[in-house]
Amino acid sequence: MKKMIFLTLLGSSFLFGHTLTVNIIDIENNRGQILIGLYNQEEGFRETNMTYKKGVLTTLDDKNVTYHFMDIPYGEYAISLFHDENNNGELDSNFIGIPQEGYGFSNNVRPVLRPASFKEAKFMLNSDLNITIKMGY
Repeated sequence: MKKMIFLTLLGSSFLFGHTLTVNIIDIENNRGQILIGLYNQEEGFRETNMTYKKGVLTTLDDKNVTYHFMDIPYGEYAISLFHDENNNGELDSNFIGIPQEGYGFSNNVRPVLRPASFKEAKFMLNSDLNITIKMGY
């Protein structure tokens, strides 16, 4: 009987998922919106149309904001986000590809001269989790 109860509880955590709380800090200004992509695979990482789940924060009253992804199943994930200051839905960059708007990745990965990879930004979600991502400009 005890084994059955344990297996039922264990199975329910896989079925119902977890809450992933994303704390975004050091936002430079309150213009526009923050677009957050939660990815569950390497293919398409950082592409807005390939997200597992999307989040949008339109009220930026503070330099630090929080977003909650609910009912996320156990697994490996990575986050890519950016501050879409002009609300065009894209991370604007200059003619050589350097971002002109703020951005960030889970694990606060910030490689030089390239964006972070899924492998660098990935984390394991096996319970409710709080992560903090520092916005870079």
